[in-house]
Amino acid sequence: MYRDKKIALVIPCYNEEKLIRPTLENVPEKIDRIFVVDDCSTDNMDAVVRALAAADQRINYTRHATNQGPGQAIITGYKKSSEEGCDITVVVGGDYQMPLEEVDRFLDPLIDGRADYTKGNRFFVWEKTKVKMPKIRILGNIIITALTKMASGYYKIMDVVDGYTAITKDAIDRVDWDRAWKKYGYPMDFLIRMNAYGLRVRDIPRTPIYLEGERQSQIKGMKYALRVSPMLVRGFFWRMFFKYIYLDFHPLFFFYMLGLLFVPIGLVLGCHQLYAEFFGGGATGPMSILCALTTITGLQFLLFGMWFDMEVGKG
Repeated sequence: MYRDKKIALVIPCYNEEKLIRPTLENVPEKIDRIFVVDDCSTDNMDAVVRALAAADQRINYTRHATNQGPGQAIITGYKKSSEEGCDITVVVGGDYQMPLEEVDRFLDPLIDGRADYTKGNRFFVWEKTKVKMPKIRILGNIIITALTKMASGYYKIMDVVDGYTAITKDAIDRVDWDRAWKKYGYPMDFLIRMNAYGLRVRDIPRTPIYLEGERQSQIKGMKYALRVSPMLVRGFFWRMFFKYIYLDFHPLFFFYMLGLLFVPIGLVLGCHQLYAEFFGGGATGPMSILCALTTITGLQFLLFGMWFDMEVGKG
């Protein structure tokens, strides 16, 4: 127990035979239940966890019959935690790279009612992060975060790929997890769904850990950003419709949609005018004015949509 709350820990893992042992052996006593979700590992992790579970009654071991992705492993743990009535559920990886001695920082805002979901932010300790995190991953993280800000509506968050999180039981029960993204990229999709359901998210500073010689995160800079971008686009449009049309109504939906319509039209007209100027006999005044008005109006719609989205998020 921690401050009279039942705390659960979910550990999604795949082929962590070597590092799952120190991860589990260093779980603090304040954690009441430990849900290890094995996403169909091919190594000997199963035997390692079962042996540890025999000595620590807090450990509940679940193994997926097929590999479904880390997002689904977390969702499996969420559902088990909620079924057992745990008040707060913390998530860390099975690679012993998320410091559980800092877990109080994640729990306190939830218990105090200041947030529904807390997530790690390694950029709050920039002096350590810039030394330990590879530069290409920092670039990829920044690009993904910028895309996620607009897709999720949480414009004040950073380090969206960090998997060290905590969530209340009420938040778990509110979200429809069956529709959530199950594979890599799940942290961004989870944020989109948190915003759609009106949950409060708070960044928590946490120490970055990178064990020398161990397998690192799946984030590979630009390649990873390009891979998850389509999911973010789909998530953005789903959030717009679900939150601002289905659950409630807000005109920012139309600001966003008109902005996303007018800006491309303005760019196409601009390219047409440039082509006409250099290869087609010259650009025309009326078309140039139409191009400028369409582009400027579209940008204004987008900016107003983002502004209103930020204001709604404050509530």
